[in-house]
Amino acid sequence: MSELFGSLGTLGVAVTVLAYVGATWLRTKLNHALVNPMLITIVVLIVFLKLSDIDYQTYNSSASILSFFLTPVTVCLAVPLYEELDALRKNAAAILLGILAGVLAGLSTTVLLARAMHLDATQLATLLPRSITTPIGLGLSEKMGGIAALSVALIVITGIWGNLVGRVYMKLIRVTDPVAAGVGIGTASHGLGTALAFEMGEVQGAMSSLSIAVAGVFTVVLAPLFLQLG
Repeated sequence: MSELFGSLGTLGVAVTVLAYVGATWLRTKLNHALVNPMLITIVVLIVFLKLSDIDYQTYNSSASILSFFLTPVTVCLAVPLYEELDALRKNAAAILLGILAGVLAGLSTTVLLARAMHLDATQLATLLPRSITTPIGLGLSEKMGGIAALSVALIVITGIWGNLVGRVYMKLIRVTDPVAAGVGIGTASHGLGTALAFEMGEVQGAMSSLSIAVAGVFTVVLAPLFLQLG
């Protein structure tokens, strides 16, 4: 099977897309928050690679075209943001303050957790970028002396968690304003959370898209300061 993946350059793409389509179909049928297409796809792919004895490098090479499309897809997030430009203008100050508050809360709780668990500087540097998008978080972790590979894993886990519980959590704390919901989800759980935000509505998705970029900038500036506090 590994040789087949190596000879057929797009087989990894086909398997990944098929797993995601199947997971999405299952979500529509069961309509339950825990039936998360992203999480199911990851689990299915891990089991498939394990049972088929295919190493990750072979799979990644076969599915590399999916990574190529990450950049243009990210750029496309600007389209709904442009369509909701009026909402952005009306709430600009509140949005920026909300994102800043979310970043400060995330960094502060991370430092407190690190102190409580007696983590060293390397471990804290690994944890601090967990709520920002992978490309920014990877570079930030490396610059601060963290374990970059582990930071990426934590970023993915954070995003999946936000995608799983974001809708329920917003209902629990009674956040009904679409701008506030989008800002909260995007700031806390980056791209995977934004996928949920778009399911909730165009405004939520647009504000979540904006929050990814702004939260990334705030985190890059503030994380080294919080690292010193740890």
